[in-house]
Amino acid sequence: MSTDRFTNWRTSTYTGEGNCVEVGHGPGFVGIRDTKDRGGGTLVVEQKSFAAFLARSKSGGFRPKYR
Repeated sequence: MSTDRFTNWRTSTYTGEGNCVEVGHGPGFVGIRDTKDRGGGTLVVEQKSFAAFLARSKSGGFRPKYR
């Protein structure tokens, strides 16, 4: 998929000095790229998969479980 189909690129509100990623939306997909190297490549994932990743991240689902 061509990355020129992604629009509305946004960075996290937690971005400090540009050390973050940008997320852009395309038809059925989400593009993820480095803010400091926009031409270096774009990771493309399905919107449903990205939404599930965000939901799990927000719920703390990726934190290690210590016993």
